[in-house]
Amino acid sequence: MNILILTASATAAQWTLGSGNLYNDLLIIALIVVMISLLLSAVVVQKALKVIINLTMPELAKEEKEKKKKKKKITWNGFWNWFLELRPIEEEKDVEIDHEYDGIKELNNPIPVWFNALFYSTVVFGVVYLLVYHVFGWGLNQEQEYEREMAMAEQAKQEYLSQAANLFDESTITIDETGTLAAAGKSIFVANCVVCHGALGEGGIGPNLVDDYWLHGGEIGDVFRIVKYGVPDKGMVPWEQTLTPGQIAEVSNYIVSLRGTTPPNAKEPQGEKVVYQDGAGADSEEALPDGAEEETAN
Repeated sequence: MNILILTASATAAQWTLGSGNLYNDLLIIALIVVMISLLLSAVVVQKALKVIINLTMPELAKEEKEKKKKKKKITWNGFWNWFLELRPIEEEKDVEIDHEYDGIKELNNPIPVWFNALFYSTVVFGVVYLLVYHVFGWGLNQEQEYEREMAMAEQAKQEYLSQAANLFDESTITIDETGTLAAAGKSIFVANCVVCHGALGEGGIGPNLVDDYWLHGGEIGDVFRIVKYGVPDKGMVPWEQTLTPGQIAEVSNYIVSLRGTTPPNAKEPQGEKVVYQDGAGADSEEALPDGAEEETAN
């Protein structure tokens, strides 16, 4: 689709005057000359018809001139009649055509002024449109407008996503079933959490993150809250000043993804066993060993 749009845009760009293609420029100039010639021809034909009428029907031409001279000062009604080319009934004989059929006569009513104005305005609009969009290339064609609108939509989408990524909190966050947030959170975990919790979540200074035992809750909202606010008295620092809500959501999803994994040298369970509401917990049934020391927050 993108290839078709680019091709169409390139083709449209070539059909503008000054595109660099000599043959296209000559063709455009020739079209302009032909259009001007046709317009001038139409004006000449109109003038010629008036001359022919004056020569062949001098009486009719004389009457028309006299009518124009006898026109009174234009009032509102007079202007309206002129604009619509309305004639009173008593003047119908002046515009009757000589021939008739079965007693039916035809009137030679002139074209209304409003219709002529509309017609010539469309001609002017067409010429201006041709010059702006297809000769000088000042305006955007359909393909260019489409590309601009798509770029604006993409920019608006990125702005929305950048804002939406920071709308997470411990009460609204849910597990990302697509795994996108967890994949993005792995690098954050490696950069900030490995020192205390191990590279695979096996635990170290802090507890392990792979079993069902947690000191402060193991739901995704609990994990988000602990990462955000920390547990200073247990050595868990708050990360809300370092990480954005979007980043905390990512690392929280990554921590949840470690459930049920079996890294080597995993630290013994700490805290209470959690039965997850999402049903995504590890299947371990072992009890917390007696005397297990609660070292730091999970």
